[in-house]
Amino acid sequence: MRTRLRSLGIALAATAALIALPSAHPPAAAAETPLSQGKTATASSEETYGTTAAMAVDGDTGTRWSSAATDDQWVQVDLGDTATVSQVVLNWEAAYGKDYKLQISNDGTAWTDLKSVTGGDGGTDTVAVSGQGRYVRMLGVHRATQYGYSLWEFQVFGSTSSTQPTCDTANAAQGRTATASSTENAGTPASAAFDGNTATRWSSQAADPQWVQVDLGSVKSLCKVDLNWEAAYGKNFQIQTSSDGQTWSTLKSVTDATGGTASYDVSGSGRYVRIYGTARGTAYGYSLWEVAVHTGSTGVPPVQGGGDLGPNVIVVDPSTPNLQQKFDSVFAQQESNQFGTGRYQFLLKPGTYNGINAQIGFYTSISGLGLNPDDTQINGDVTVDAGWFNGNATQNFWRSAENLAIRPSNGDDRWAVAQAAPFRRIHVQGGLNLAPNGYGWASGGYIADSKVDGTVGPYSQQQWYTRDSSVGGWTNGVWNMTFSGVQGAPATNFDSGPYTTLDTTPVSREKPFLYLDGSTYKVFVPAKRTNARGVSWPANAGTSIPLDQFYVVKPGATAATINAALAQGLNLLFTPGVYHLDQTIDVTRANTVVLGLGLATLVPDNGVDAMHVADVDGVRLAGFLIDAGSVNSDTLLRIGPPGSTADHSANPTTMQDVFVRIGGAGPGLATNSVVVNSNNVIVDHTWLWRADHGSGVGWDTNRADYGLRVNGNDVLATGLFVEHFNKYDVYWSGERGRTIFFQNEKAYDVPNAATVTHDGVVGYAAYKVADSVTTHEAWGLGSYCNFTADPSIVQTHGFQVPATPGIKMHDLQVISLGGMGQYAHVVNNTGAPTSGTSTVPSKVTLFP
Repeated sequence: MRTRLRSLGIALAATAALIALPSAHPPAAAAETPLSQGKTATASSEETYGTTAAMAVDGDTGTRWSSAATDDQWVQVDLGDTATVSQVVLNWEAAYGKDYKLQISNDGTAWTDLKSVTGGDGGTDTVAVSGQGRYVRMLGVHRATQYGYSLWEFQVFGSTSSTQPTCDTANAAQGRTATASSTENAGTPASAAFDGNTATRWSSQAADPQWVQVDLGSVKSLCKVDLNWEAAYGKNFQIQTSSDGQTWSTLKSVTDATGGTASYDVSGSGRYVRIYGTARGTAYGYSLWEVAVHTGSTGVPPVQGGGDLGPNVIVVDPSTPNLQQKFDSVFAQQESNQFGTGRYQFLLKPGTYNGINAQIGFYTSISGLGLNPDDTQINGDVTVDAGWFNGNATQNFWRSAENLAIRPSNGDDRWAVAQAAPFRRIHVQGGLNLAPNGYGWASGGYIADSKVDGTVGPYSQQQWYTRDSSVGGWTNGVWNMTFSGVQGAPATNFDSGPYTTLDTTPVSREKPFLYLDGSTYKVFVPAKRTNARGVSWPANAGTSIPLDQFYVVKPGATAATINAALAQGLNLLFTPGVYHLDQTIDVTRANTVVLGLGLATLVPDNGVDAMHVADVDGVRLAGFLIDAGSVNSDTLLRIGPPGSTADHSANPTTMQDVFVRIGGAGPGLATNSVVVNSNNVIVDHTWLWRADHGSGVGWDTNRADYGLRVNGNDVLATGLFVEHFNKYDVYWSGERGRTIFFQNEKAYDVPNAATVTHDGVVGYAAYKVADSVTTHEAWGLGSYCNFTADPSIVQTHGFQVPATPGIKMHDLQVISLGGMGQYAHVVNNTGAPTSGTSTVPSKVTLFP
């Protein structure tokens, strides 16, 4: 955002560390190749993008892993298989561990100590150990220096001993509940194929396709399926499995079968197994005397749901000792840590908290654990200010507050934020001040499902979107203040002021959230609302999912394990951390919840896409950040494959508080940030940001052509923040799309006008609706230019849409920030140009 100055503190500290530490280092000790070399490594934190966990196991003593400068840091390696471990060699850099533990695990979650080392003196530690497991880690307890932990090499020696798969001879399907697409008559039910009696049978109607399925009762590892066909057999069929009985994957495709008895080896897991016939071998239906399903160990244990929430989730109650100190300690670390790897989530159990001021820094979230906000009462403050940046709040990104009641100590709570800082499901028993102390620059922001009993004062905030809430009043606005479904919102006055107000939000569904039901953690998944107005609570329509139906993802988890958990039918709860992905996370099951805590961050490595969502109903994506890797990804998040056509209007997929960053924390590359191919998707509050400051920033260094591309029909965006892309920030090709509130800055670093001139147009529109679209509507849109590389650029327009009756664009504006470049028009060739350095909006209230 405007006037963003890079903080020098972190850079100077890193430089000091390099100066203080010697460049010479001894070679790694060990003659044979360690089991760990070249394997997947992860860590609790990484000091920079140049000191990653992988560098500790690359066999190169000229590269290293280093952590953040705090204790309880770790690095771990996945050996790829169960191993008997006999020795660990640690080749420390000068920033070494004084006290540390070597640990081993079968699943990367439950750890056993191999050895505790105290009073270490650095250099090379060769430690004899004895244990079996797949994962080995060094857990640092106390550092020897003021810096983090740093290892040139982390080597694990021993021998592998792969577990051989076994297949049980017993029939896991016998006597289990069975269903079928049809039955020939009452004497041939589905259950007859699973009763262990070869004299009874299931038979279907004489049509294709037909199926019979069995519920095994829980997710099982599947290794073999036996079929005993009656004379009416299946010629072509599939053996399929599912975790929920809705979304199916194929274990085996069989063609040109000849009936009789046959056994098929399979590999996979699931709770349900079905035989899906596509072509019959006779004129009759499908008929099976018996189906037997065999289970056992495939050498890979099933992923377990539930468990603890990991080291970076801080759970407190009103009696927690030194509670204020806990908030202050995290804030001291995170206040200015804009591109660091620290991630934290505070969870407050229901109760009353007196005299607390929870200051919220980067990558820090605070949430109540009640079912309603008023269950967790803070008599004090939840504060975001901008002292770290000299009173400028335009860089107060990546933090959140949720599901709390706040009675501010001085009558007004201060929440001076910029993008990616949602304020959800909050009851402010007083007023809310959205400006920093001193009323410096501010560029936010987003409120949803919240009550503010007093007045909201945005003051210096340039723009803001508020949805489905209640306010006691609203004092002012600068450029673009948009409201939908907000009781107490000011009336539209865009001709002369900043307000755009819709009485209701056409479709909305609140973000899932973690809460305590007694002593049990659950995730509440709110129901869809149409024409919503005001908050969704305390009515709380929706469903609860126990935590044991979630894979609780902790730092060190691999993409393979995450995908295995999804394949088993588990949802995902990402705990705070940075997760490097060597394969795409594939969400294929309807109604899957993927929820992040503490701005959990996904980083795709080696050019993979971070996440794909199938064209299914009701997936909930919420509360995480995708950070582009240094090798170009085609698409960081894809919702629906190309060509998706299903109607999801009854149960749409939602994307909420999901943020994307390309560059800033280091070089990042992605052709597309988010592509929406599915129909009816709700994009509720996102910030898609190609970095304009930080490290790894340059026109080609952090290149990203498109922010959001919408190909699906009937997609709704509420609270859309997209900035600085090399081409179109938003490109909308789907029919009947709608956007309520859009905030944009064009890329600062456009080298010159020629670079972005195309089709006779100078500059790519911030928001383009494709020429083929016949119906589209949007409200409250702003695009700003700040062409610092070449202030002489005059962009043709901020918005480009077909000029047809079905297109309606309400309340648009373009702004030149201090005269750093200009716009010739607002939308197409309509609207007055910006001029000079006055930073005054040029507006169009309705187009065409």
